[in-house]
Amino acid sequence: VGSSVIHLGDHNVPNALMFIDKYAQVPRIVGPLVLCLDKIPDVVESSQPLKKFIDNAYGGVENCQKTILTDFFRHAFDGSGADNFFDAGSCIDGRLTSAWNWCANVEKKHYFPVFLLTGFTGFDGKF
Repeated sequence: VGSSVIHLGDHNVPNALMFIDKYAQVPRIVGPLVLCLDKIPDVVESSQPLKKFIDNAYGGVENCQKTILTDFFRHAFDGSGADNFFDAGSCIDGRLTSAWNWCANVEKKHYFPVFLLTGFTGFDGKF
């Protein structure tokens, strides 16, 4: 997945502090995703119409969670979002570029209403 380029000391990751900052981004991406997945059962239990929506649209809570996770793992680490193939890289920089690209496009996903139903406000908010 991605190119064979490992970025450290180039224009993508010019120094070790920027490399460390890349790791600091992980909770900002994963935190809201995990909160959404954890709250889906609560949403379904709280409202019969919402249970019906999740059941009809996804076949139940577990399938809904799997749909979101499948899309995340399929696209959040695929090298997308970089200016070119070599900038995508195979290191943390490239994977986080892809993950942020997935985050930036989550509102276009068919399951985005589920995020909203679970209280999602964005990937930079409090979680």
